[in-house]
Amino acid sequence: MAVLVQIRAKKFHPILYWLTIVATTTVGTTFADYCTRSLGIGYTGGSSILLVCVIASLLIWRSTTGSISIETVSTPKVETFYWVTIMFSQTLGTALGDWVADTNETGYLGAAAIFGGLLLVTALLYYFSGFSRVILFWAAFILTRPLGATLGDFLDKPITEGGLAMSRYTASLALMIVIAALILIFPQKPASKAH
Repeated sequence: MAVLVQIRAKKFHPILYWLTIVATTTVGTTFADYCTRSLGIGYTGGSSILLVCVIASLLIWRSTTGSISIETVSTPKVETFYWVTIMFSQTLGTALGDWVADTNETGYLGAAAIFGGLLLVTALLYYFSGFSRVILFWAAFILTRPLGATLGDFLDKPITEGGLAMSRYTASLALMIVIAALILIFPQKPASKAH
């Protein structure tokens, strides 16, 4: 519902946009768990399927519209491609976070450090190289999800598993406060929606 309301919106509304991001994150987490656990294919199989989904959504988007840049998200058709790609990216990111934290025994903070380091490399490439800004955007977007997932797990998992044992409600509230603060601190740029 949030995606449909977002696509139909005539102008940019930060709260609606970030609500839609949170909604796709939640659905992405559920879908990632389904792919990695319920299908019985594990983290490697689930992450592989989801990587194919992300690449396919980007390729179909590019072949249909000529670009996968977020700068071109100004019509309902392009915005639909954007949200499909966001959804698959969120799902892939969750599966990657679980894979690194659980399978490789790095723990939640170790996995967060790995994804934080990869985000730092992405930022350095952005500022100090001529690498494609579009590819760097999507790489950074995908990497923010496993970083968030592993930090979220760190907050609510038992101490014996390397977490802080906060209740899910307390962890969720803490994360919502951080999100709200970041939305207020960093200016939200209106998109030029042409519909």
